[in-house]
Amino acid sequence: MTLDIKICGLRTTDAITAATGRGATHVGFIHFEKSPRHLTIAEMAALRPAVSGADLVVVLVDPDDATVEAIARAVRPDMLQLHGRETPERVAKVRALTGLPVMKALSIGTAEDLARVASYRGVADRLLLDAKRPKGSELPGGNGVSFDWRLLAALDADVTYMLSGGLDALNVLEAVGDIRPAGIDVSSGVETSPGVKDIGLIHGFFDALEDVRPSVSGQNAVVSWPERSAS
Repeated sequence: MTLDIKICGLRTTDAITAATGRGATHVGFIHFEKSPRHLTIAEMAALRPAVSGADLVVVLVDPDDATVEAIARAVRPDMLQLHGRETPERVAKVRALTGLPVMKALSIGTAEDLARVASYRGVADRLLLDAKRPKGSELPGGNGVSFDWRLLAALDADVTYMLSGGLDALNVLEAVGDIRPAGIDVSSGVETSPGVKDIGLIHGFFDALEDVRPSVSGQNAVVSWPERSAS
């Protein structure tokens, strides 16, 4: 099983090309007006053709049915990510409405937060474990903060998840080495300011991952990183 690598909050063709060219398995568009990474449905649809060789994930926060259906129809994502207070029942309804797989993001800050994982297993197609928002932030993710990854050692060995929250080129190897997630998700860690992706930082993130190729075996995955493109 290869390590999934998601670069989230992309807003330009250049950033999409840089991420997919280096081997990102997933790219994320965010549709949430409070986010500096927000894209309208029309903007996402216009950028959709630039996504090649990776799955497109559209990130939503407590969306209504009309929004979900409009995005499924106009943007044609490969997956939806629900990053709000959506219950397991809501996750199931979104899957039924769209026929798309759904990733559910859960905020982790303490060991008690891990109890929520069980209720979404078998309902969400994937889980993303992220840091809790800092005090004063209106953003459920993309805040550039991490949590104590060691908490995740308490999860059952067969729980697979993507890890998010404060990852960048300096700490991603520590995160992978400590807990062996099935995937990683980075957004602010490849930005020069909120919402502004930096091509050099995207390359730096993948360069850091290449330092541990060809493979690392672990609890959740056998990790092998994509080859760097020749371009």
